[in-house]
This record gives sequence, structure tokens and C-alpha cells, in this order.
Amino acid sequence: MTLGQFLSVLRARWWVVLLVLALTVGTTVAVSLLLPKQYTASASVVVDFKPDPVSAVVFGGMPSPAVMATQVDILNSERVAMRVVRNLRLADNPDVRAQWQEATEGEGTIEQWLIALFRKSLLVEPSRESSVINVAYTAPDPRFAAGLANAFVEAYTQTSLELRVDPARQFSGFFDVQLKEHRDRLESAQNKLSAYQKQHGIIASDERLDVETQRLNELSSQLVALQAVAAGSVSRQAQAQGAADQMQELLNNPLLNNLKAEIGRIEARLQELSSRLGDRHPQVVETRATLDALQKRFDAESRRVAGGVRVTSNIDSSRVAQARTSMDAQRERVLRMKAVRDEGMLLQRDVESAQRAYDNIQARQVQTNLESQTTQSSVHTLTQAVPPVEPSSPNLLLNTALAIFLGSLLAVGTALLLELLDRRVRNADDVVAALDLPVIGFMPKPGGNRKRASMMQQRLLAPARPALPQS
Repeated sequence: MTLGQFLSVLRARWWVVLLVLALTVGTTVAVSLLLPKQYTASASVVVDFKPDPVSAVVFGGMPSPAVMATQVDILNSERVAMRVVRNLRLADNPDVRAQWQEATEGEGTIEQWLIALFRKSLLVEPSRESSVINVAYTAPDPRFAAGLANAFVEAYTQTSLELRVDPARQFSGFFDVQLKEHRDRLESAQNKLSAYQKQHGIIASDERLDVETQRLNELSSQLVALQAVAAGSVSRQAQAQGAADQMQELLNNPLLNNLKAEIGRIEARLQELSSRLGDRHPQVVETRATLDALQKRFDAESRRVAGGVRVTSNIDSSRVAQARTSMDAQRERVLRMKAVRDEGMLLQRDVESAQRAYDNIQARQVQTNLESQTTQSSVHTLTQAVPPVEPSSPNLLLNTALAIFLGSLLAVGTALLLELLDRRVRNADDVVAALDLPVIGFMPKPGGNRKRASMMQQRLLAPARPALPQS
């Protein structure tokens, strides 16, 4: 269909177009005037993401879309609606109960009925790129709409505080139980450590162990020195049993040296007297007796010195054995003290571990206790709803504009539909389209413009003329 055909159809059926458009606009205006007026009251809240003064948790500067979607879901939840019902005490209102009985015939609960009714008229929209949430409620009464919007804001604030405080209260009770258990564990560990220290007489285990270790080192040094002395004594004793005259004690003994010199002098004199007086001379006999007495005395003194060496060697060996026994006993004492200290250190570590656990739980218990007692919510009312002056619906101007637009489309569509059901020839184009033949003549209307008719005839006949040959 060409534009000319379309316009000819509209000109022919203008009364249908006007009738449909008038019916559509009139019906829309009538319905808009007859519908009850609805008033929408709006309030807004801001979600605070500043650092928490109790737990010192720093939130981001701007809320994430997930956080804002969560807050919107909380505002639309049954918990907030139930708090609105309880705060306003609507379940105790006789009129409301009568409406509930009439609407549901007593089925279900009045709270659930009110929650479903409120959520149908509630609109929650978060602002873009901000932490502000708009709460709108629509009702026939403007004051009721404002009251419900403010009630939802207040219930949302209280619910947000509960969602923040309730987990802290639960954790506080949990940490109270854990704190008592860890206090008992700490006291038990401290009692075990005290009993162990008392049993083993430990006051300062590290200092006592250092003293005993130092004593062990001293005994070890003394044993080494005594072993060296005993080795020398043993060697001198062996020398006394073999070449006794070469012993250092005999060589350095002044009495033996004097006796040896005296024996040498008397031997020389005896030799001289024997050669001069003979062996039987009384003087020679006396000198020989003196020599024998000196020799016996020398031998006795030598045996005494050698015996002293053996006694000294035995004493040194005994001292070495004694020192070794003392060192072994001291070593056992040190090892025992180390074992006692290690066991005591295990008990001390148990006490320290129990103390650290107790301190950590106590800190968490104090923090959760403070969080459970907080009255500061992270949601604050930005603007309160006031009773609106103008109704939000029905919007007569908007409905009329939409009715004109949709009515125009419906009217044009109706005219075209009627034209398809009752096809008529409106102009020469319809004849050409229907018969597929050129128009050779055009009869103007009486009193019409002949020049215009001639021009139209030429336009219609132009496609039928043969084309002139090219020279």
C-alpha cells in the first residue's frame, strides 16, 4: 500500500478513526476519574560504612552492589514487615481484624495477611552509586502511606541493629563458656606446675642447674689433675720395684745423700786400714762394723722412701677413684636435674599456652560483649516520609497522553482492517493495482479542476507510452 492509498483510506473512513480515538480517550479519562486516588509517600535511609568503633573493622568507602542488594532484600523481608505489624500493633486493631476475617474467612494468621498486603504496596529502590535507599509506600490515605513508609524505615533500622547485635550476643555467651573452661585449664596447669616444683624443691631451676653443672665441670677438672698425679705415682712405684736407686725421691733425699757420702768415706778408710793394718785389726773390724751399720741405715731409709712412694701412689689412686665416683654422682645429679627441668619446662609451657589461650578468649569476650551492648546502627534515616498533597495515581495527564497515542494506533488499525474486509476503489492507483492495466482516461468530478485532471491523466498514461528509438 502506497502513501496515497493509505491517506485515501483514512480520508474515506475518517469517522471510524475519530470514533475509535474518542472512545479510547474517553474510556481512559473516565476510568482515571473513577479509580480511587492513590498516594505515595517516600522516605530514605543511608547505610553507614564508616569504621566500626568497637571492632575497628574498616569498610570500603563505597558499598558494593552485593551489599546494597542485601540491604534491599532485608528491607523487603518478612522480618521487617513483621516488626512493622508488631510496632504498629495492627493485629490488635478490631477494624483490621474484621477486614482480615472478611478477606480470608479466618484462614492463616493476621500477621501473614498484613505482611502480604504491605509488601504489595512497598517499593524499595537503591540509589545508583551511593549508599542511600529509597522506601516508598502507596495507599489511598496519604497519612497512612507516610506512616507505613516511616514504620518500614524504623523497622529496618531496628532489624539492622538486631542483625548486628544478635550474633555478638551469641558469640558473647559462647566466649563466656569458653572463658570458664580455659580458666579451669589454666588453674589446673598452674597447680600441676606448683606441685611439681614443690615436690622437687625447684625454686630457680636454671640457676641451680648452672651451679650443679659448674660443679660437675670442676670435678671433671679435678679428676683429670688427679689422674695425671696418679699416673706419675704409678710410674714411680713401678720404678721403685725395679731400679729403686734411680728414683728421684732417693736421689733428692738429703739424708740418703749424706749416708751415701758417709758410706763412701768409710769404705775408703776401710780399704786404707785393711791395706795397712790387715783385716783382723780391731780398727778395721770397728770400721767395717760402722760401715755395715751405715749401710743398713741407708737400706732402711731407702725402703722407707720407696714405701712412701707406694703409699702416695695408693693414695693418689684412691683419690682418683673417689673423684671419679663424685663426678659420676654429680653427672647423675645434673642429668636428673635436666630431666626435672625439661619436665618442668613442659609444665611451664602448658601454663603459658593456657595463659595465652585464656587471654585471647578474654579479649574476644570483652569485644563481643561490647558489640552486643551497642545501640548504634549502621543504618540512619536520611529523610522521613510526609503525607503527599498530590496523588501518585491515577495520573490523568499521563493516562490521557497514552490514550491518545494508543487510541491513534488502534483507530488507524481499525480503519485499515475495515478497508481489508471491504475493499473499494479509492483512486486510479487502486484500479492499476487491481486490474494490472494502464488507465487511459480520467473523468474529473463535476466542478473539479480540469487542469489537474489532465495532469493526472498524463502521469497515469506515461508508463504505457512506447520508448523512442535512440539515434
